[in-house]
Amino acid sequence: MDTIDIKDCDVVFLSYDEPNSEENWQHLQSHCARALRVHGVRGSDSAHKACARLAATERVCVIDGDNWVDPRLFGSSWCFPEGFDVTGSVLSFPAENSVNGLEYGNGGIKIWPRAVVLGMRTHELAQDDLGGAGLDFCWALDYVLMPQTFSETRINHSPAQAWRSGFREGVKMAIVDGVWIRDPQQWHDSIAKINLRRLETWLQVGSDVCNGLWAILGARQGLSRVMLEGWDPRRVHDFTVLDHIWCDTVKPLGDPFPEIQRLGAELQKQLGIAVTADPLTAAQSQWFRHWLKWQGRKEPKRLRT
Repeated sequence: MDTIDIKDCDVVFLSYDEPNSEENWQHLQSHCARALRVHGVRGSDSAHKACARLAATERVCVIDGDNWVDPRLFGSSWCFPEGFDVTGSVLSFPAENSVNGLEYGNGGIKIWPRAVVLGMRTHELAQDDLGGAGLDFCWALDYVLMPQTFSETRINHSPAQAWRSGFREGVKMAIVDGVWIRDPQQWHDSIAKINLRRLETWLQVGSDVCNGLWAILGARQGLSRVMLEGWDPRRVHDFTVLDHIWCDTVKPLGDPFPEIQRLGAELQKQLGIAVTADPLTAAQSQWFRHWLKWQGRKEPKRLRT
């Protein structure tokens, strides 16, 4: 039986420009004094390689800068059955999203094999023939989805952070198994139902939390740009591009609600997804997250308004 123990993994906090990263880093240090840090490295592939080079262990636990860590992580180990080889696999833990309450791998803690990280070519280092590798690690590497949630990904510390998080996930959720399907009907028929439900949640839930409407707007804009405007989804890994979109066209809106309404109506009409012009109200959003926890499951069957 193969066992991976967190005590045998170097822990690296990976931050870029998250406005809450210092607070999250101090919290991590209070529970894991041996934690290391990589900060400000441009590009997801390059940043993760910096983590791997900093670490000295066979596996490295990477915690993103927007994560508030559950200290139970540091007493954990995981056993895998005989014949289940995880030597070259990434262990991916779900994180609870601070805006919509979803719990899945987006933004969650990952335990990486150092050799795999040092040899991969993803995001800004991906070649055109690698398909979805230019968008996300999950389409280039072998992932093992772990059941425990060890962090909350706090994405709504500022309007810009919330919008960027929503936009990036709206873009990535538009991609089906690493393939950009341009035809709306074919896309709707091909996307996994679990991903469609997650996407619908991003598009509608969060109006009760600080900056939640900016995350909803971001998700609607990301999906719209890729599916309705033909925006190249591979550009989503370039934070300079995203910063320009935010500063030039989003921040000047002032109030995100009218654009949320316009895009909701357009997405429903063009893509046929379960999204309304108005997102869920504050009371409905709060109820929805409570419902997720009460059900004891990480995914909604269907989002209703």
